[in-house]
Amino acid sequence: MGEAYSHLSLEDRVEIEKGLDAKESYARIGARIGRPGSTVFREVTRNAWRPGNESAAYTPYRGQGRHRTMTRLQYRAGPAQRHAERRAANTHRPRLFTRDVVVGLVSDGLRRGWSPAMIAARAARAGIGVSHESIYAWIYGTRTRAAQWSPYLVRGHKRRRAQHGRRVHRSHIPFRVSIHDRPQVVEGRAEFGHWEGDTVLGAKTGRDGIHTEVERSTRYLMAAKVTDLRAATTAATQLGMFAGLPAHAARSVTLDNGAENHRHHQLDALAMPVYFADPYSSWQRGTNENLNGILRRYLPKGASLTGLTDTDLADIITEINNRPLKCLDWDTPAERFEWLCSNPHATVALQS
Repeated sequence: MGEAYSHLSLEDRVEIEKGLDAKESYARIGARIGRPGSTVFREVTRNAWRPGNESAAYTPYRGQGRHRTMTRLQYRAGPAQRHAERRAANTHRPRLFTRDVVVGLVSDGLRRGWSPAMIAARAARAGIGVSHESIYAWIYGTRTRAAQWSPYLVRGHKRRRAQHGRRVHRSHIPFRVSIHDRPQVVEGRAEFGHWEGDTVLGAKTGRDGIHTEVERSTRYLMAAKVTDLRAATTAATQLGMFAGLPAHAARSVTLDNGAENHRHHQLDALAMPVYFADPYSSWQRGTNENLNGILRRYLPKGASLTGLTDTDLADIITEINNRPLKCLDWDTPAERFEWLCSNPHATVALQS
């Protein structure tokens, strides 16, 4: 790995000033302060000026007069340091967000459940140049804005967190086929019709939940309420969700090792192979975990699902499936899923 970059210090600039006064080359000055000669050249170019008179009394405070001849470039460490500090204080400020149209566009997108990347892409189509990182910087720029807008993000964390699995004992699900035996075409998302499934739990006092299935290539989400977490109920729910799909849209499914998946072999009726992720390795089913996290924005952990009707759940899933995604070239999962269902010989095309 390369060395960490650091800005020039006042001591470095003093050495540059001394070297220039001694008419040393940029390379020689740079070698003395441990910097490339190009760094010294850029520093001098950025912070040098031409005084208005050859007399030292006018150096360095008087600017060039209207009728005066060009004078030799001057560089002084003190003024150069002040200029650098002033530029540093003014950098990384979200100036775009002084415009009401940008604030309104971002606020509206967040309220609609869009991620900063989605908002930035749609803003570009409207002729507004704003990056997703600028949106994150604006959201977390002050505590007040962070408190107001971070709950609208997919994850409300202040920092992005890496997900890691851990080694545990092997699962004892009958007829279990490991994810490591899954064909490479599934892993690469190059073929339509491969799903990842899971069950989102309701309140701790209840035994109900929501079974979710996500198609890997289109990120299309299906969900259905389950009245209990028994394996028979989950298997019946899965059969109902997949039975209405075209054959090429239901090729395989990857599940976790929960007890509710012990009757996975019932999907043999649809000729759908079932694969299982390693225990405590949810990142191996990252697409499903991500969509479950988005679903949790509507139904937080611990929330009771008793009053949730099928119509309410359908409305939530419809809204999730109609978000534009970068990996789909800003199509929505619903658009891409419908198109691939109607075109069985179409090739999946995703952004790298």
